[in-house]
Amino acid sequence: MNAAAAHDEHTALDSYVDKWLAVQPQQRIALVFVDPRRYPGHIALAALEQELLSAAYGIREPQVAAAKLNWWAEELSGAANTGGRHPLTQVLFDDERAHALGNERWLAPVLAAMAQLEEGTATDFPSQLAAASQLHGAWARLENAWWFGASASAERAAQWATLSHLLHGLLRLEEDAERDRLPLPMARLARFGLSRAQLRQPGQEREAAIRAQLGDLRHAWAVAARLPGPVSVFRQLEADQGRRQVERAVEAADPLNRLRQSTHSRGLGLAWRTWRAARAWHRQAGD
Repeated sequence: MNAAAAHDEHTALDSYVDKWLAVQPQQRIALVFVDPRRYPGHIALAALEQELLSAAYGIREPQVAAAKLNWWAEELSGAANTGGRHPLTQVLFDDERAHALGNERWLAPVLAAMAQLEEGTATDFPSQLAAASQLHGAWARLENAWWFGASASAERAAQWATLSHLLHGLLRLEEDAERDRLPLPMARLARFGLSRAQLRQPGQEREAAIRAQLGDLRHAWAVAARLPGPVSVFRQLEADQGRRQVERAVEAADPLNRLRQSTHSRGLGLAWRTWRAARAWHRQAGD
């Protein structure tokens, strides 16, 4: 590869990493401990997760989302033989661990994403958690196999990934009020007498429903913390961020506004948590 081609490939990769960091800016500090020069696949895998989630949740037309996900299914199923066409795939399959994981594990998150495209709003919180865990659990199993080996448990990582997704959905409550799959389950809406139109505007019933959802998330996060299995540095930071957001917002008079105010952590506390997560990673991975 000549210098110009190498530069173009690097620029393309950076654009996907930037998209991931735009959603999770706290992960920038993690790159101090997960050196992109030494662990390019770890960063590419995180950026690939963001690409798949953007296709699964960010595209409003199911047919368009299905086409995008189908492209990814073809890309990942053939990457072991071709080396990949996408910049992220090329980085990942330049690493032997990508080939060791096998097609089934790579395809599982994409197939789960495609399966849930037509799903509507869940009936209650347990069913909402179970439905979301199909995609996010499959991704956590892939991620943990990459970071810690194929035999590593992903129970805790899967639950944390699912809870982070449900929290992110709650942050988009107003924007997604007209979508088929709402961030609040049907039983929650019925209990507080909420219509779709009421989800777009502050009100006593809406705030009570959000607070109840946060209460379930807080309990689920406490339960998940006791589950077995290591977690990646990126997943640890995402989960810490989410748990702290929930704790701050659950008792607030305006919980949704409080959530938005505490979206991103900064400072020495974040640096300390990142260092601890990186130390745990190296210990668990046997580095």
